[in-house]
Amino acid sequence: MKATQRTVRLELTEPLRISRSIMSARDAVWLTVQDDDGLQGHGEAVTSVYYGLDAATLGRLLMDAASRLRPFPDPESALEALRSSEPSGSTEVPPAVTAAVDSALLDLVGKRARTPVHRLLGAPSAPAAATARTIGITSPARAAAAARRLAASGFEVVKVKAGAPDPESDVARVRAVRDAAPGVRLLLDPNGAWTPAQADALLPRFAELGVEAVEQPVAPGDPEALAALAERSPLPVVADEDAVGLEDVRRLAGRVHGVNVKLAKCGGVHAALRIAALIEGTGTELMLGCLTASSLGLAPAVHLADRARWVDLDGHLLLADDPWTGIGGTDGVVRTTDLPGLGVRLRATHETGETSRADVA
Repeated sequence: MKATQRTVRLELTEPLRISRSIMSARDAVWLTVQDDDGLQGHGEAVTSVYYGLDAATLGRLLMDAASRLRPFPDPESALEALRSSEPSGSTEVPPAVTAAVDSALLDLVGKRARTPVHRLLGAPSAPAAATARTIGITSPARAAAAARRLAASGFEVVKVKAGAPDPESDVARVRAVRDAAPGVRLLLDPNGAWTPAQADALLPRFAELGVEAVEQPVAPGDPEALAALAERSPLPVVADEDAVGLEDVRRLAGRVHGVNVKLAKCGGVHAALRIAALIEGTGTELMLGCLTASSLGLAPAVHLADRARWVDLDGHLLLADDPWTGIGGTDGVVRTTDLPGLGVRLRATHETGETSRADVA
């Protein structure tokens, strides 16, 4: 096998404000693995200030991870080794890097077997799911206008960001969205901005507005406080920043109503499947989330979409120009196809660009 990588800039249609930051663009690093017959598999890792990953670091770590495929005679063997490996808890390889390698190998193995990734994972039919669409921290009027557009386009689920300096503006924003789009399901995400006392005061008000669930209402780092809040909350509490990997979820299983599993956070498809198996029957349900990324970065999670209660896979829909296509979403539904591998393709306008190469076998 050979491995190549390429870094591209992903610009958002408009800046996205959350409680801790404002983002208008991020870099994506694409990993491509190619077998001796010329078939290629692709994966994507995106930069993240929160996780301390810049493009240079991702590029170096991805090529290092690709070089570790050298002992394996074929992509199938490499994928099986990755699937079978237990999480080490080591910070040497960030989960985003493992997820990109996992994606590239799944894509390549699916293409070699002429079968879509969801069938490799045991799903008999192509998953399709209603995805949430995020509205950032903005004025009530702008939030209402966005909600009306989304509802008219077919979106059934809207996620509203919260955690503004004035909590009353959060309430006003959610009320405006509810009035503008009364038929949508509402999710709320303060990104850990509230204290437990603030959460106790605010959550009943959001429950009255019909919010279906809230992600990570209190600051991460104290899972006991999150679990205690979930026990007394009038609406379901979903752990996000406090549920990074398998051991985090093990501590919270049965104590929160849901966990937000992002492949870049947990380490890829196979890590996500371990988490799904762990929480089964505990009363904690699966939410599939994402970072802002291209359709390539979102595609592996879409192949798992039928396993989740909540699907929040709209990162590609926030981009001004998505370099990849193949998972839909503009009508409020993300879906896979029966095409081999991940089922995504690079748009012709993005087919040229500088790459770096390495032999991995």
